[in-house]
Amino acid sequence: MKRVKELAASVKEFVASLWEQERVRYALIAVVLGVGGLGVGMFWGSWSRACAGASCPSIAEFDEYRPVQSLKYYAADGRLITDAGESRTVLPLEDMSPAIPAAMLAIEDKRFFDHGGVDVTRCVFAAAKAALTLSFGSGGCSGISMQLARNIFPRRLPSDRSSKLTTIRRKVREIQVALELERTYTKERIIELYLNQIFLGGRAHGVEMASQQYFGKSAADLNVAEAASLAAMTQRPNVYDPRRFPERLARRRNTVINLMRDQDLLAPEEAEYWKAYPIAVSRGADGYRGVAQYFVEWVRQQVFARFGNRLFTEGYRIYTTLDLDMQLAAERALEDQILAIEGGGIRNFNHESYDEYVARHGGVAPLDTRTPYLQGALVTLDTNGYVLSMVGGRNYEESKFNRAVQALRQPGSTFKPFVFSAALRAGRPASYIIEDEPISAMQNDSMPWEPVNFEGDFRGPMTIREGLKLSRNLVAIRMGMELGVSTVVGEARGYGLTTPIPEFPSTLIGAASVLPIEMASAFTSFASMGTQAAPLGIQRVEDAEGNIVWEPRVRKTRVLDRDHGWILTDMLQDVVRSGTGYLPIRDRGQVPYDIPAAGKTGTTNDGSDVWYIGFTPELVTALWIGFDERKQITEGAAGGLLAAPAWAEYMNEVYSRRPAPDPWVRPSGLVTREVDRFTGYRATQFCPRQERYWDWFVPGTEPTEFCPYHQVNFRLTHALPTESATHHIHAPN
Repeated sequence: MKRVKELAASVKEFVASLWEQERVRYALIAVVLGVGGLGVGMFWGSWSRACAGASCPSIAEFDEYRPVQSLKYYAADGRLITDAGESRTVLPLEDMSPAIPAAMLAIEDKRFFDHGGVDVTRCVFAAAKAALTLSFGSGGCSGISMQLARNIFPRRLPSDRSSKLTTIRRKVREIQVALELERTYTKERIIELYLNQIFLGGRAHGVEMASQQYFGKSAADLNVAEAASLAAMTQRPNVYDPRRFPERLARRRNTVINLMRDQDLLAPEEAEYWKAYPIAVSRGADGYRGVAQYFVEWVRQQVFARFGNRLFTEGYRIYTTLDLDMQLAAERALEDQILAIEGGGIRNFNHESYDEYVARHGGVAPLDTRTPYLQGALVTLDTNGYVLSMVGGRNYEESKFNRAVQALRQPGSTFKPFVFSAALRAGRPASYIIEDEPISAMQNDSMPWEPVNFEGDFRGPMTIREGLKLSRNLVAIRMGMELGVSTVVGEARGYGLTTPIPEFPSTLIGAASVLPIEMASAFTSFASMGTQAAPLGIQRVEDAEGNIVWEPRVRKTRVLDRDHGWILTDMLQDVVRSGTGYLPIRDRGQVPYDIPAAGKTGTTNDGSDVWYIGFTPELVTALWIGFDERKQITEGAAGGLLAAPAWAEYMNEVYSRRPAPDPWVRPSGLVTREVDRFTGYRATQFCPRQERYWDWFVPGTEPTEFCPYHQVNFRLTHALPTESATHHIHAPN
């Protein structure tokens, strides 16, 4: 250190001796003046030619500038699901936390309110540094106004550092635009535009989206430490990403806080407090990105058809019907069930699993519309038709084909309620007897069609209530053929099904292809005891100023009167109480008994599609599992075995967070009778006790005659009534 001081003193003495020589002194002055003049001349030449040929943006262009704002999708409770396009929300300066402009000016332009667009002192020091280091692209001169000019017109003022001349020319252009900005706009307007324009990492443009993205709240609510964190990220947001480099950001943030203290914006004790404040990053705006992707795309298509490309630039906000908690529960439940099937824990699964498929392709599954691995779909509606959750497949990034709204699949036995709805409306009561016996029918002039039950047996005379509960194919087919296949097709149309439904007998047990979302919509009729609600995913669309530009209306249609609606819903409750849905739903304790529940299992005859459509008095869920290309899932695949457990897991989680709904209220006009389940007649004291049950009837359809087969003189050798012998005991159509 001593030697350095001695050397410095020697240099100082030598320079002083030279300066004392008159000729040398004049020479040095001449050199300085010459270099200065040359510099001034070069600067003036650059200044005068920098914006030649309209190469600089004009304020006229700036007046027409409107910040690009992203299209945002919100859940029903107001949480942001995701956004599209350039992620920005414009926030007025007066609505921002005062700490934000204070922190930004402290680090970026502390003399902002004292200069006219260019901080000359700062630029002189930056130029001196550049000359000494021969690094003319290192920056340091750009204040808020110059940065704003560059951020708004990036193509006209590109950050091209390919040469020193290019850098100087760009800098001169920035200065000219900055000066014009300052002459035209107030300081407050300039800082507001800057804070709404600046890029702050991830997909966040502007402090509002950055605040949402990193801290999960509005920029209006940021404290000093959070505002200083955003200011710390302005120059290199990826380097100071709070999720990846929290310690690095904390050091840079504390530098900003120290500057705020040094500029008397914070008291020393306040600065120390905020420097100790932890970097606490929330899920924020990016927290649900990747959730409900199929639903978001479904909504986007509807809104795009109405508003076109301006959706993605003008800050539209779509408030959807989605329940985020239900959506997360639905995605988990469906994936858990499919993984259980693939793992062989339910039935022997002999296909390649999703994990095996991914491993076979080196860890990245190919992008494709249709996939070779097991898939699933789920959609939940409330009784107003609001779509509360939607899962269109296992991985949106790999297959954007939305099976919930696009996949045409055979519904199997989930179609049967439409058969029995037509029967009830035609005057048949739930106690109506149909023979569960073989049948041979012609379909489309082809070979005779001879369907069987899933279990492969036949059980003789059976009420249609029992036939629906146990999902007996022959009961549904015989009932539908008695009514007429065209009658049942018309009934299904009344419930909102729009896909082609051929008038073949096989249609009666679900051979026609349907859309899962339309099946869910149809079943809202049963949940509401007769009123069908069309699917609706959008509550309203607002523009950037909050004006409502579209508010779709709920569309509900009465398809069944409340008396018949309650009876059919009660029949579908039997599926859960003691039918094909009992084991996976009630017996395993998945859905508590205090949750009123009903539904219908469904399986195609080749085992390629399994369904469960379950509902409570407020929620309807259609759930499908199968392959995109039809093939048997497992041997003995059944909706009650493979699909219903996923619905049960889903509902168990849903109702762990919400109160149990009130059960369905029976209309007061219905009458009740004790019935013999094998004959359909009113039961007598001589009918076997285990075969007697109470049923409900619309007045005029109740049985009036007592069972003639179980009397005092009844002999066991008497045969039970045949199908034709029992029809007369019921009221006419």
